[in-house]
Amino acid sequence: MPRAQRPAHIAMFSIAAHGHVNPSLEVIRELVARGHRVTYAIPPSFADLIAGTGAEPLLWNSTLPTDDKPEAWGTELIDNIEPFLDDAVQALPQLLAAYEGDEPDLVLYDITAYPAPLLAHRWQVPAIQLSPNMVAWEGYEAEVAGVRAELRATERGRAYYARFQAWLDEHDMATRTDPDRLAAQPDRCLVLIPQAMQPHADRVDASVFTFVGSCQGDRSHQGDWRRPAHLPSDAKVLLVSLGSAFTDEPAFYRECVEAFGGLRDWHVVLQIGKFVDPSQLGEVPDNIEVHHWVPQLAVLRQADAFITHAGMGGSQEGLANGVPMVCVPQAVDQFGNADMLQALGVGRHLPKEEATAQALREAVLSLVNDPEVAARAERLRRQGASEGGTRRAADLIESALPE
Repeated sequence: MPRAQRPAHIAMFSIAAHGHVNPSLEVIRELVARGHRVTYAIPPSFADLIAGTGAEPLLWNSTLPTDDKPEAWGTELIDNIEPFLDDAVQALPQLLAAYEGDEPDLVLYDITAYPAPLLAHRWQVPAIQLSPNMVAWEGYEAEVAGVRAELRATERGRAYYARFQAWLDEHDMATRTDPDRLAAQPDRCLVLIPQAMQPHADRVDASVFTFVGSCQGDRSHQGDWRRPAHLPSDAKVLLVSLGSAFTDEPAFYRECVEAFGGLRDWHVVLQIGKFVDPSQLGEVPDNIEVHHWVPQLAVLRQADAFITHAGMGGSQEGLANGVPMVCVPQAVDQFGNADMLQALGVGRHLPKEEATAQALREAVLSLVNDPEVAARAERLRRQGASEGGTRRAADLIESALPE
């Protein structure tokens, strides 16, 4: 019987963040369906979500800031990266204890799961990174060298690098990697995004990184969304969502209400997140439904346009469904994603300070009414689907299982 068809114990590691967990869920569900035992090391807040895939949640306590307090991430680069190292150092003993006597046959891990490659090395099992966003390309290190040099020039930056290297040394990883390469240069990586969203895709090492595209599947557990029965067949649907973290933007939502409220032949699904009360929006016309949360993929499958923060999850879901996007990025990689979607000809990058009601309306209508945008969106949808998605990812994982 081929090794790939024998049940194996596969361990997945991630942090408690939707943008890092959601892309892996369908891969995990597929591996479980193929008969493998999958344990998923995750903080308690995501236990039910993981259990829904059929995997076994293996709980550990995290010190990372949560979506409830996005401001805790700070404003400087060092503010953003220190918490991941702090969390990894305190998480590793928890994970070692949890897996003692139950070591896996193979390790899967998100780019933020720093302990995972250390554990795989300790257990002498294969490890595959699952990247939910863009990966390094040939010449990447030279291009970011200036940023790293600036960081190392500060006392706090030097302390960060010294502590990180000492942690790697302690766990016999010094000859295998360093702080800058641990996440960016894995031994093997499946990239869970369409190759079209990857900068300098022609310079990515294909022997390390394999693009499998969006890994989507049945998300009925998240609920469903249906077009209102009264909508004419030619009415268009617009989804507005800024994701799950940086959503405390009542002024932006009011601009959206002004832009599309009462607009003939348009129906708007407006997600406002957990921080904003609907009363802060003022009077909302009948063609706009307001929710704290919506099953995004279910709406996108029926949408004609998407106003998004351009997180990688939302960006690739928009591409996978051929939906043109107006991008209003809030933080981190969202600015680069917005630029990429605009360069692909299926999006508009609209800076938040310029996202007035008039600008939002003009951007959406210009995209939707342009047949060339529709043609490009359909071509990118087909291209992404051809990359294999969930099944190809699971095939590649099974092929890496040891004999």
